[in-house]
Amino acid sequence: MSKIVPMISSGVAGPLGVLHLPRFWQKVSLEAVGKLHDDYPACGAGFDQMTLDALGLDKDATLDYIKSSKPSYFEFEAWVKSNMNADADVDAHNAAVTGYIHDDGTRSEVFGAAGLSDDSCSHRDAVNLNNADDWTIFHQQEIAG
Repeated sequence: MSKIVPMISSGVAGPLGVLHLPRFWQKVSLEAVGKLHDDYPACGAGFDQMTLDALGLDKDATLDYIKSSKPSYFEFEAWVKSNMNADADVDAHNAAVTGYIHDDGTRSEVFGAAGLSDDSCSHRDAVNLNNADDWTIFHQQEIAG
């Protein structure tokens, strides 16, 4: 069985307006059924934890809900809405996601794997670098073989 590269960008929000939340749901959902690509953590220390912290969600409770209930994305958003802090600042979270910049080493690694260089690509933010990394891994696994 081929494992799945999550292709929902961290720059995507659902109806609740929270960037990265759909990607987080997809990764945890895939892991719950043993289908998440090995290069991806279901819940890492970066955007995943940033999103949980910004919304005031308990990590273990959130992971347990997704893994045990296997909710649709819209069911998950409803659960988030009823469990998040009432004073969560979604706009501040979204600005933190779009404004996050990976270090030079990470950028060089992603560019190198994708066959890019600093001269050939102007995208430096983490959302776009993560997209490039996803596309590269997907292509290597599913297309190029």
